[in-house]
Amino acid sequence: MKIAVTGKGGVGKTTLTSLLAYAYLEKGFKVLAIDADPSPCLGATLGFPPELIAKLTPIAKMDELIYERTGAKPGATGGFFKINPRVDDIPDRFSVEHRGIRLLELGAVDMGGAGCICPESAVLRALMTYILLQRDEVVLMDMYAGVEHLGRATASAVDAMIVVVEPTLRSLATAEQIRSLAADIKLNRIFLVGSKVQGETDREFIAQHSPDVRIIGHLPDDPRVRQADRDGVAVYDAIPEFASTSKAIVDAIQIED
Repeated sequence: MKIAVTGKGGVGKTTLTSLLAYAYLEKGFKVLAIDADPSPCLGATLGFPPELIAKLTPIAKMDELIYERTGAKPGATGGFFKINPRVDDIPDRFSVEHRGIRLLELGAVDMGGAGCICPESAVLRALMTYILLQRDEVVLMDMYAGVEHLGRATASAVDAMIVVVEPTLRSLATAEQIRSLAADIKLNRIFLVGSKVQGETDREFIAQHSPDVRIIGHLPDDPRVRQADRDGVAVYDAIPEFASTSKAIVDAIQIED
């Protein structure tokens, strides 16, 4: 399974990605978790030790690697460089592993406009194509609000996109924008998960104002999420109810697939 998790900033997509990672791990799968958020924090939510997280550098910020693989300096525009650089060694070489979950940070590319081609984006796009089409483990992508790391060449390899939403109009409007962007690249297997839900009223609000996609789960607004962050432990371990919900979400995606 290759799953992209996205949504408006702060809605809980990183929490859900971490929960799904352990749910799939318990099912016996190898898991590659990809932090594609400009402000990476997936490692901490997964409960990775700080010394392991410190070893990670976002691929987009690896200037020497980008120059080696493309023949152009990061940030350069115009000129010639490889748009299909070698990337097959990157996931294992520049990731860290904890409890059977491998973690890779992509980072963000400061693009000057839509469709910008630069050395950094060439590496990231080639890397995502390789990971989605060639790797044989479960891949979970913690993305920011959009589909920037995906394209028409890789969208068909994504088994599902999960949009995480809060029970607010702003969050649900973002979900509709994401659904529209995903449709543009023919990514139509989209699901919704409610987050920070405080009761049936919130569930009904999400159902009434959500895009025309299937809702496959809800995560309650629970102070133990913040406490897990303070304690440096995985949310999956700290909140048994969340673990059960994440397993149900995994099963729902499998049934749909």
